[in-house]
Amino acid sequence: MFAVIKANGKQYRVAAADKITIDHLDAEVGSVFTFPVLMLSGASVAIGAPHVDGATVTGEIVEHTRGDKVIAFKKRRRQNSRRKRGFRADLTVVRITEISGLGETVKADAAGVGA
Repeated sequence: MFAVIKANGKQYRVAAADKITIDHLDAEVGSVFTFPVLMLSGASVAIGAPHVDGATVTGEIVEHTRGDKVIAFKKRRRQNSRRKRGFRADLTVVRITEISGLGETVKADAAGVGA
């Protein structure tokens, strides 16, 4: 069973016990977070308009981290002009603990992968 969820304006395909890295969420490490479900697939498929009624995906926040450094370097030739800027995105790692809907519930421990 898998689901398509929406987090911070982006869509992710998740299954139970998956770890996903998403944009920063304002929540404590270890707290439980519920995501809106756009599509749910199991024995049958349900597509929401925009969300699937009665379907939930629950995840536990594992850690807050930062992404790789991205360098933006601009140079204008023969002008003695250049600019170098670095950027690191704030990210959150989330472990999907439960997917429920369509009369089914799949938990992370039952998916064969433990903590």
